[in-house]
Amino acid sequence: MSYAAQHLKETLEIASKIDAADCEKCVGELRATRERGGRLFILGVGGSAANASHAVNDFRKIAGLETYAPTDNVSELTARTNDEGWPTIFVEWLRVSRLNAKDCLMILSVGGGNVEKNVSPNLVAAMQLAKQVGAHIIGILGKDGGYAATVADACVIVPTVNPNNITPHSEAFQAVVWHLFVSHPDLKLNQTKWESVTPLA
Repeated sequence: MSYAAQHLKETLEIASKIDAADCEKCVGELRATRERGGRLFILGVGGSAANASHAVNDFRKIAGLETYAPTDNVSELTARTNDEGWPTIFVEWLRVSRLNAKDCLMILSVGGGNVEKNVSPNLVAAMQLAKQVGAHIIGILGKDGGYAATVADACVIVPTVNPNNITPHSEAFQAVVWHLFVSHPDLKLNQTKWESVTPLA
């Protein structure tokens, strides 16, 4: 089997194993956030940060949900990294944004954060603040979900089907899953462009 065929086979297997009930629970959390006038903050590092930026657009434009990603402000991100250190970049951004009980964090992460192994401590600190102020937490996570899975109100775990491809599959399925969220009739408010101009066959 070629690598391309193997990768696509793994993708099909993951799609068949994603828990639809977990997706529905996340949509419920997002809708509740919008209904109570809360904001959605999407946090991710590396490829997940790029996904966060794309997702912000979709949640604002399609779902009508006030949404932000701290990583979209590279000046503040690099200033905080330089002056205060990497572990606090998100938590201090959220403090300035007055994170509160109406709000929701969405964590996009391959590992979900791990304090003991010092992996994504910035995500962990942000989630700890969310728990302190009563904000809700959802996630689209890989592997076993790490710290995020233990504290989230709802999360979708991207199952591991090949330990050599955890990161590419996890980050690819972040996009699959958040597009599911914004397309869900319980959350979607506005039609996407091509669907609005292309007549259905």
